Amino acid sequence: MLQVSLCYPGVDPAPWRDGLQCLLPEGRVRCWQAGDPLADYGVVWAPPQQFVDEQAGLKAVFNIGAGVDKLMQLRLPAQWKLVRLDDAGMALQMAEYVCHALIRHFRELDTYEQRARQGEWRQQRPRSRADFPVGIMGLGVLGQRVAQAVQGFGFPVLGWSRTPRACPGVQTFAGSQALDDFLAATRMLVCLLPLTPDTRQLLNRRTLSRLRPGAYLVNVARGALLVEQDLLDLLDSGHLAGATLDVFDAEPLAPCHAFWQHPRVQVTPHISAQTLERDSLEQIAGKIRALERGEPVAGVVELTRGY
Repeated sequence: MLQVSLCYPGVDPAPWRDGLQCLLPEGRVRCWQAGDPLADYGVVWAPPQQFVDEQAGLKAVFNIGAGVDKLMQLRLPAQWKLVRLDDAGMALQMAEYVCHALIRHFRELDTYEQRARQGEWRQQRPRSRADFPVGIMGLGVLGQRVAQAVQGFGFPVLGWSRTPRACPGVQTFAGSQALDDFLAATRMLVCLLPLTPDTRQLLNRRTLSRLRPGAYLVNVARGALLVEQDLLDLLDSGHLAGATLDVFDAEPLAPCHAFWQHPRVQVTPHISAQTLERDSLEQIAGKIRALERGEPVAGVVELTRGY
């Protein structure tokens, strides 16, 4: 019988176990405990090193989420086939979140909210979308879905990735040599990059200063991509107009953190694209069956690159 080991520390794993068991009636899904025998497949989120060591011979390991940076901090067996979720409902959520932040800033709705509280009836001069190019860092499944949604609102869209990517309707840039040109053309920067040693603190004083004056930042990727003090300094200097931040270097965000009270920073508690249980389990069950048939699956992580 097919054996699946579920390791999800800090969360009640029973709903995930029961849901996957219903979708894989031909197998047995159990919540991992130290000392368990080797399973065929693993389904994990932030597992301990002991799980990795004891289950080193798994055929494949499925990460409950699109980002695998927590796993990459462990000592992983070189033979592991690590598979991340392709979408599982997250791309649409991410597109909603980014478009909301974009339109709220572009239409200056925060200004109107402040005026409404003061009983002030006064209109802003309309802005031109042509003068508001949106630059998306990271053109994977989520980035391309966001790009498609932003195009639907008539904004010029730019895209940057570490390796060349084709994205319909998007002016694309690739590699470190093209990063400065991408940033210089961007008025609204949306970060969707994976966290790797190469991208850690990529959003810093030097790179953010390359953006157009009055640019706006949306970070929905990982908090460690951003040097938080550099962002605060550029906001206070006026070079950046504001930021919407959903991810932070330390989470939960400390109550005393400057982001909470900064007038040009919008904070949300890592909710831009939440893992949808049913969608995720259906995808994992489908990929397990495909692997059992000897078929390739999407989302396999290159361990040497970290994504």
